[in-house]
Formats: sequence, C-alpha cells, structure tokens
Amino acid sequence: MSDWAGIVGPAIAAVTVPKRLTGGTLTIGCSGPVAMELQHLAPQLIGRVNAALGSVTVEALRFVQQAPAAAPTSKARTVAPLPDTVRGALDTVGSPELRDALARLARGVYRAL
Repeated sequence: MSDWAGIVGPAIAAVTVPKRLTGGTLTIGCSGPVAMELQHLAPQLIGRVNAALGSVTVEALRFVQQAPAAAPTSKARTVAPLPDTVRGALDTVGSPELRDALARLARGVYRAL
C-alpha cells in the first residue's frame, strides 16, 4: 500500500492509514467520524484497492480507531471543486435549504487538505 494516496485519493489518504491485510480484510486506521463516512464508500474503496492490486484480494474493510491527525498549520485552505456528477445531482434538488446542506456535506467529503 505504498501508493495509498494514489489508490484512494488524497482527501481519504490524509485521514486514513492502511494497517494490515489479513484473510481478505483490509484494516484501516482512522478517526470515528471518518469511519462512518468510509462505511458508505466501502464498495468503491474495495474496488479501487483490488484494481490497484490486480486481483480480488480485499473482500471487506475493518476500521480501527486512531487519533486524528494534527490540523494543518496554514490557515488558508482551498476548496476543492465538486465533481460534475455531484454538481448535477445538486441541481436537481428542489429545496434550497436541502441543496445547501447537501453541498456543504459534499464539500466536506471532497475537501482539499
């Protein structure tokens, strides 16, 4: 897993650490809130890891608690652009309040660290 950031993307790699692969289960270290988000992304993450390994090696993910990484010292943070598919889906939401809440959630998921 030397290319972890290349496999899962820089945003996920910044808040996770691959620990070990045993019996088809990949153990990933992360903080509690991140683990909840990653549970929803598990099928995509498993697919990415298996594609990078060239075979179906990972069948399940296991998340273990890890202290959150220290916050960056720079106060200037860039906002990563949302993927076109996400922006398109947000445009279909009728309620402005719901659309804004979903946009904030998406920016949190796709934030540039």
